[in-house]
Amino acid sequence: MVALTGNIQNRLTIQTVDIAPNTTAIRSLDWDRDRFDIEFGLQNGTTYNSYLIKGDRIALVDTSHQKFRDLYLDTLKGLVNPKAIDYIIVSHTEPDHSGLVEDVLQLAPRATVLASKVALQFLENLVHDPFSKRIVKSGDLVDLGQGHEIEFVSAPNLHWPDTIFSYDRKTQVLYTCDAFGMHYCSDDTFDVNLEAIEPDFRFYYDCLMGPNARSLLNAMKRMANLGNIHIIANGHGPLLYHNLDVLRECYQSWSQKQATSETIVALFYVSDYGYSDRLVQSIAHGVQKTGIGVEIVDITSAEVQEVQELSGRAAGMIIGMPPTSNVTAHTAISSLLAVAKSKQVFGLFESYGGDDEPIDTLRRKFIELGVREAFEAIRIKEAPDKTIFKLCEESGTDIGQLLVRERNIKQVKSLDVNMEKALGRISSGLYIITAQKGQAKAAMLASWVAQASLQPLGFTVALAKDRSIDSFLQIGDKFVLNVLEEGNYKELKKHFLKRLLPGSDRFAGVKTQTAKNGSPILTDALAYMECEVKSALECSDHWILYCTAQQGRVSNPEGLTAVRHRKVGNYY
Repeated sequence: MVALTGNIQNRLTIQTVDIAPNTTAIRSLDWDRDRFDIEFGLQNGTTYNSYLIKGDRIALVDTSHQKFRDLYLDTLKGLVNPKAIDYIIVSHTEPDHSGLVEDVLQLAPRATVLASKVALQFLENLVHDPFSKRIVKSGDLVDLGQGHEIEFVSAPNLHWPDTIFSYDRKTQVLYTCDAFGMHYCSDDTFDVNLEAIEPDFRFYYDCLMGPNARSLLNAMKRMANLGNIHIIANGHGPLLYHNLDVLRECYQSWSQKQATSETIVALFYVSDYGYSDRLVQSIAHGVQKTGIGVEIVDITSAEVQEVQELSGRAAGMIIGMPPTSNVTAHTAISSLLAVAKSKQVFGLFESYGGDDEPIDTLRRKFIELGVREAFEAIRIKEAPDKTIFKLCEESGTDIGQLLVRERNIKQVKSLDVNMEKALGRISSGLYIITAQKGQAKAAMLASWVAQASLQPLGFTVALAKDRSIDSFLQIGDKFVLNVLEEGNYKELKKHFLKRLLPGSDRFAGVKTQTAKNGSPILTDALAYMECEVKSALECSDHWILYCTAQQGRVSNPEGLTAVRHRKVGNYY
């Protein structure tokens, strides 16, 4: 049975589907959401998935986002008398999954909330009235009757510290919240079209799950002990059934590769309902683009020994400053100072709180120990916007590039001299790509650009994975391709090659105009084209972007494109 409710013009709808005996999925479909969580662009919207299990007793697994309040609660009332709900299983307390817990508790006053210890601590600060609660951990069971016995699996740091999985032994459905999800909105309840969902499945993993690869591998080991898994009922996107084995194997292989990275950055922070989680994910994304592994740890829920073990094998450490009142966090940070080594690098950021610990004291202690500062401390005094998230991402990229520099030099020296000289004889033009989203701007000097189609007029651009501009060049994003002119390009080339501190204005001192698509046009360029990214192909350390040009103009009809001739082909 499938039912759709809601006004389609609002692009918020509810889908209810019976996915197993006595088990109903309540999927909140957010068709038009184009940004999520840490300012990553979404191409296909998203969903917030909730589940209702009816045995002799009734359990609700997760709720929905506040924006669906009326739609969701009306749908829930149509499926069950809320007063009959015995349990509310909170997989984790991020607002997109637990945003309506307080509302449901008002309708189901006798329900017991089942969650991890950390999750219940969060909920106690959010739910204004007392409620029945029970801590659950790996191996704990709740019997709903009629064969529906729920077994819990602790899965911390996926991607919040309070996550648990729930497994129904009768239906063999595993409820995983964020893990194994994707931001992909469609009427398909299940993963019927692997080709369509695969890019979003991978992008979601890279953004949210990759930085917690070790935690994910531990959770998957516990999953293996549950027995057969028939369906993975995730928190976002289609449920996994048709391609379950393939997508599980993807998670396994991606996580093993990430967890065995020789060089890692340890990212320590305090999870809360403010902005620290989003800031951390933005920084982690920046690090990962350089090929460096990241491990994220909430220092309030980790043991001191775990913190020290991770910092001991990490090449770099990034620390989000905790509130002055958090004694546990400060104990953990003191343990970091005890094991810090001069060969390591570090970075600090404020997570936006009224009583954050001052950065300067800790910064001075690290420097006194001989630990190098990888990026200027990020000080956030107002609610972060897109510019701040971009600053965090660029700072993560800076620390990653610093750590890989020596490794890359070794790789360059190892190539055959004749071959690298031959490859360098492939000439290319000189271009500058400019883009803008909101108040944030980005630019990149590009030379690997080539026309690729006539109908429509299209071309390809090679984009290194560690470029900070990549978040401005997702599929569907618009930008300007500026063509540099022979004999009049050196100043622009010099300016856009210059290394700036994260968050600096890349266009300071450069004459620009604004294109119809909102991106900057360089006034001194030979020509410009307004473009859109149509598709992307992953090629080792680069993305190949296929783009179309909508309109353009040449400023000097007699001018020639600046051409770049390299002597070697194994670096820029």
